[in-house]
Amino acid sequence: MEEKKNILTYEGLKKYEDELHELKVVKRQEVAQKIKEAREQGDLSENAEYDAAKDEQRDIETRIEDLEKILKNAEVVVEEEVDLDRIGIGCKVKIMDLEYNEELEYKIVGSSEANSLKGKISNESPVGRALLGAKKGQTVSVETQAGMFKYKVLGIERSNVG
Repeated sequence: MEEKKNILTYEGLKKYEDELHELKVVKRQEVAQKIKEAREQGDLSENAEYDAAKDEQRDIETRIEDLEKILKNAEVVVEEEVDLDRIGIGCKVKIMDLEYNEELEYKIVGSSEANSLKGKISNESPVGRALLGAKKGQTVSVETQAGMFKYKVLGIERSNVG
């Protein structure tokens, strides 16, 4: 089975590459030092520092593995080439929630970059999926767990400006 592509913006790609570098170069060394110091304390069977350091090492290696998998299957959206006639990944969109008469702004990103607290919604989320391909002025309906919502597209711009 072919692995799913991880669609990333350049910003997301850079963030993951930086984190991977930090884990491999800095964190691995730090945890190796903690393990060495804990070993020097003698009996490992009741050594909490040793157990904690080994757990941390396992967590770091798991995260490195996850990041390498994400980056291996990464497909970067070139935001300068994003078509601004229709909503796509890499766009920043302004929409009006017609029920609450509230203006919202989201950046449409791939699922691994999504962070609703930072206004980044996934192209695979109900709202993101409904907005993909929509044009300025168009109204889209979104079926969510909380019910049916309607959003009017107010604007589409490149997400890497401003």
